[in-house]
Amino acid sequence: MKTNVGTIDRAARIVIGLVLIVLALTGVIGAWGWIGLLPLATGVFRVCPAYSLLGINTCGRKA
Repeated sequence: MKTNVGTIDRAARIVIGLVLIVLALTGVIGAWGWIGLLPLATGVFRVCPAYSLLGINTCGRKA
């Protein structure tokens, strides 16, 4: 698949995903924290299916 998640977007997704998972593991926010797997996966693989559907691409332009 073609990547559509840029560097800053990728870093934010990974950090937010990890924070949510850690909060779920410690019991602070309950089972809803496991939703952090989604931003973590999209950040790691650099592909967001929602971005593809909406035609969004946060990757820089290639010369």
